[in-house]
Amino acid sequence: MRREKYTPNGGPDGGDGGRGGHVILRGNRNYWTLLHLRYDRHAMAGHGESGSKNRSFGKDGADKIIEVPCGTVVYNAETGEYVCDVTEHGQEVILLKGGRGGLGNWHFKTATRQAPRFAQPGEPMQEMTVILELKLLADVGLVGFPNAGKSTLLSAISAAKPKIADYPFTTLEPNLGIVSYRDGQSFVMADIPGIIEGASEGKGLGLRFLRHIERNSLLLFMIPADSDDIRKDYEVLLNELKTFNPEMLDKQRVLAITKSDMLDQELMDEIEPTLPEGIPHVFISSVSGLGISMLKDILWTELNKESNKIEAIVHRPKDVSRLQQELKDMGEDEELDYEYEDNGDEDDLDYEYEEEDWEDK
Repeated sequence: MRREKYTPNGGPDGGDGGRGGHVILRGNRNYWTLLHLRYDRHAMAGHGESGSKNRSFGKDGADKIIEVPCGTVVYNAETGEYVCDVTEHGQEVILLKGGRGGLGNWHFKTATRQAPRFAQPGEPMQEMTVILELKLLADVGLVGFPNAGKSTLLSAISAAKPKIADYPFTTLEPNLGIVSYRDGQSFVMADIPGIIEGASEGKGLGLRFLRHIERNSLLLFMIPADSDDIRKDYEVLLNELKTFNPEMLDKQRVLAITKSDMLDQELMDEIEPTLPEGIPHVFISSVSGLGISMLKDILWTELNKESNKIEAIVHRPKDVSRLQQELKDMGEDEELDYEYEDNGDEDDLDYEYEEEDWEDK
């Protein structure tokens, strides 16, 4: 109520409350993993401040901004439904909007009720638990069995330095490299751990990382020249991708026969008729440099075809049945804010985040 020296009964003048803060995801190209969120899983936006006299509006609550790497996909942890996708640096997505602030008492004065001593409360707080999943953004994804030479190729044509050794499953986490082309042009290549038969069912390391090549415009299949049956190996790899996500078969494919420095031209001519039809292929050696320039030309040509432009990405609902059962088993007294799905690699964690937004009470 307004109370001044010469206005003892000035009437209602309480201002409106400020809105609660938003919970916002923002893309940041300086982050490559979700590891920085490992110990910061409970995000809470600020309260909106109360209105004051002279019909002064309350201050809006401070927004809570969560920095995430580009390529982060958000799912509702309770339903598994897709929520949003952060793909660009600086892109901001509001996960939860701040609650509307309440109206001050001066809004409710009437001719018969000139001194209302009540005001409208603000909207109640909202909460939401989400899963943040990182899918790497790259132009070319390397697909092959363990020890097929994927990491060797990436290190040979880019500045990336993945671990390289002469045994299977040397690569235990995804690697990105920028491949320089002519006239200052370049494209991004992603190397993931090797796929084995049954990877789509959880065998080996491939299942955990297959999602990283879902966004790639082009898939480069890599099969060593000493393979017993190159066509069969290609079909096994293709089937694993199909089982994981049938939409991957819509992507353009290129086949590289690696370790070809052990072949002479006569052997290459004998192998060529046995290769899969309908896809470009090239014999390469990352050690000797054989066919590397031709491979770059093929990849660049395929990437710039109109058919390889990704217009939209369809995200399937995430299976959260196991997660829901784990939360149920924890009981009502357990804190849900500190649960995360650990896939065994600290650089590839799918985090659950419990978001809150606040408003003026």
